[in-house]
Parts: sequence; structure tokens; C-alpha cells
Amino acid sequence: MTAKEVIEGRRSIRKFKDTPVPHEVLEAIVDEAKMAPSWKNTQIARYIVAEGDTVKKLAECTKAYSGNGTVIAGAPAVVGLAVKKGRCGYERDGSFTTFRGDGWQMFDAGVAAQTFCLAAYEHGIGSVIMGIFDHEDASRVLNIPEDMDLVSLIPIGYPDGEAIAPKRKTVEELLSYV
Repeated sequence: MTAKEVIEGRRSIRKFKDTPVPHEVLEAIVDEAKMAPSWKNTQIARYIVAEGDTVKKLAECTKAYSGNGTVIAGAPAVVGLAVKKGRCGYERDGSFTTFRGDGWQMFDAGVAAQTFCLAAYEHGIGSVIMGIFDHEDASRVLNIPEDMDLVSLIPIGYPDGEAIAPKRKTVEELLSYV
């Protein structure tokens, strides 16, 4: 697949087959996702895979939006994307490099999540990036250490059906020159 085919073909998948995702496939996806760029090459992204009963426990951490719980419960695995705290946007002395402070941490998490999902798509694995969940409960279920922050939950699996791409804005709406 070309980069264009992967970018245009990847969709948010919310319905999965029961087929487990082999660990070798997950390892290959993370091996590719590790190439995501990061602030000063800090490589803060960490991927925690939940399977079996842990997936069901994570589904309970989405009471704020029950639709997410249904998607999670139907996935054979869920990837918790966590980041190491206190590295992105910082100088070695602990001061912030730019006015964005530690906001670069979320930027790097987003780049890591998208890179993971694109790599997963190339391996035939569907995914959807979720941000609405009980952060404390999900962090506890995934055993996230104090020096890390759980940013998103990414249910993954072999897609059950085909997702249709929503309408996109035109280049003219998105691009300007000065």
C-alpha cells in the first residue's frame, strides 16, 4: 500500500470480529508506530494492550458516554496510549521551551495514536481513537504508573463490515496562502 492509500483508506472502526489480534501483529504495528516523530525525539508514547476480562473492565470506565463502552466491549483488544510525563516541551533544567508549556505532550500523543492506527490499518486491523472515558478508573485497570498519563483508549480488531468515509472539506476550504 502507498501512504496515500493508507491515509485515505483508514477509517474509525467501531464493530469488530471476535478474532483475536495475534501478538506478533501487535508487535509489528508498534515496531512501525515507534517511528512517529516526537518532541526532541523523546519518544514518550507507550502502548498497553488489554485483552480478555480487562477489556470488559475498560468498557465499564466509559459511563460518561455509553456508546464507547459498547465499542470497547465488542473489541478483542484495547490499546491504552499513555505518555511519559515531564518530557515533552521541557528543557533539561525543567523549564518550558515554548509558550505551549507541556502542550507538546498531547501533540506527540496524537501523532503516536495516528501513526499506530495507520500501521494497524496496513496490517488489516481496524481501530478507533477514544478520549471519553473515566481517566482514573481506566488508568487503574491498565496499571498506569504515576510517571505516565493515559491519553486515549484505542479499541482494535479485525473490522466487521466496512466503514464509509464521511464527506471531507475541499482543499480550497482548508488551504490558504499569505
